[in-house]
Amino acid sequence: MLRPKLPTMPTPTGIVTPPVVEPTAVVQHVTAPAPAAPAATARPTVQLTPGALVALVGGGTAVVLIVGAVLVSMLLAVAVTAASVAVCAVVLRSLLASETKRR
Repeated sequence: MLRPKLPTMPTPTGIVTPPVVEPTAVVQHVTAPAPAAPAATARPTVQLTPGALVALVGGGTAVVLIVGAVLVSMLLAVAVTAASVAVCAVVLRSLLASETKRR
């Protein structure tokens, strides 16, 4: 009941030859070119009103400011991390140097 039923494929019995193709006569018909259809687009054109243009410019400015603030904050985080690692390296170096001077 739950076993899948596999289709049975017939096995080929010897050499299979392709069917014979009979040549047909080629007749060329010269037709007149189709009349040009008027260039009507199905898409409506987008018209920006002054209010929409101001909103678009304002939105673009906000995006640029937000992305800039995020990038500057990431750069600041990297700079603070680098400075703290440098301070740790100086402290460790001085501790190791003072340890070798005591002996």
